Amino acid sequence: MKANPLKLNNLQLKTLVLTQILARRQPDEAWGKDGSITLHSIPQPHGDHVHIGEFTIAARDATGFSNRAVWTALARKGLVRSRDVPPIALTREGMEYETGLDHHFVKEPEQCGCCDDGNNCSG
Repeated sequence: MKANPLKLNNLQLKTLVLTQILARRQPDEAWGKDGSITLHSIPQPHGDHVHIGEFTIAARDATGFSNRAVWTALARKGLVRSRDVPPIALTREGMEYETGLDHHFVKEPEQCGCCDDGNNCSG
């Protein structure tokens, strides 16, 4: 599949790939029979970073989480069910969408300096 067939902009792509990462770590009961998944919370940035699953992401790459225009665009393209978040209802199409970004800006965790060994951030 070609990356970004719906021509999402960079902020929309970053938001979608981070949402996909969050979705992959949800319990079975969060998944619908139609392949959609509901995320009830969104991680909040602290300092210059945010924790998404086991990854540490630059806060600037997660600004789409709080941008209503991003969710409106993703809903219009059928990748999420509603522009009103949270909760985020990621559709099967949204979960399977090839952003082409996941390996570009998501990096394996590094200690941010404010987290303990249990990855509980105090920042």
